[in-house]
Amino acid sequence: MSGAPHPLSFGLIGAGAIAQSYVQAMRDLTGARLTAVADVRPEAARAQAEGVGGTAYESHGELLEKGRCDAVIVCTPPNTHAEICCDALARGIHVLCEKPLAIDVGSARGMLDTAERKGTLLTMGSKFRYVQDVVRAKSIVTSGILGEIVLFENAFTARVDMSQRWNADPKVSGGGVLIDNGTHSVDLVRYFLGPIAEVHAVEGKRVQGLPVEDTVRIFVRTADGVMGSIDLSWSLNKELDSFIDIYGSRGTIRVGWRESKYRQSTSQDWIAFGRGYDKVQAFRGQIENFCRAIRGKEALLITGEDAIASVEVIEAAYQSLGHNDWVAVAVPKAA
Repeated sequence: MSGAPHPLSFGLIGAGAIAQSYVQAMRDLTGARLTAVADVRPEAARAQAEGVGGTAYESHGELLEKGRCDAVIVCTPPNTHAEICCDALARGIHVLCEKPLAIDVGSARGMLDTAERKGTLLTMGSKFRYVQDVVRAKSIVTSGILGEIVLFENAFTARVDMSQRWNADPKVSGGGVLIDNGTHSVDLVRYFLGPIAEVHAVEGKRVQGLPVEDTVRIFVRTADGVMGSIDLSWSLNKELDSFIDIYGSRGTIRVGWRESKYRQSTSQDWIAFGRGYDKVQAFRGQIENFCRAIRGKEALLITGEDAIASVEVIEAAYQSLGHNDWVAVAVPKAA
């Protein structure tokens, strides 16, 4: 009887804050192991590599050439994603790229074209899709017990000083809180409700003196006519128990940070179905899905087209900020 397959060898490109979440999530995985780390800061690469028993490299090119990796996780600033991912994909190395996939649709399309041409996998990091409560909530919505969905609400708000972070440098990040947190939001809307047809983004008052937006409200309308409202901010905390609220004609569902529950309109009682957001579980689920897809055992939960769709919606939202009006989202490619 054959044993378990050999663990997939992963490289980590970028050793900053988000990379630590991937490192933590991979510690107990049997099907994958980190063997290489690259960062333009040699000391950061060495420190991270020592922690996982891997080899440090001073550039992504050196890691791709010498690291002998099956796949890489790209955790660098967004303006570098297209070049790094295309370099890896062109070498036949599978890529999990942190969100946002790219800062413009053209770059995102180029990344997917490279993946398709080389027969390699490309997926975008979108941790909330892998939260168990979110997956359960999707099943409840799909079951129809809440009736016809009328309204979707999402909020990702927290007070964070962004004055010294690259996320607030538009040349590096592509924008402010809209592209940063909003990428998660539009991916969640699409996960629950399908394609987004149009968006209207409104900027709030800038209180941090940043060159980018720090508070935004986005209104969306899906292809099926469902309305959505998204609140994003680095400068306020709405102190909500839930980050997703979905209202149907026969009930309501709330996906929360510590508890998730739903209630049908015929009942006064809420039914709890989950214990909230587990960051490590979400990242682990994301990596496990990627590994199984590489081995051909299941499909990617977030396909390259899903990732590009999120870039298209965010790009349309920025156009809306400039025009103060509804903007249509690009029509998805036919399957």
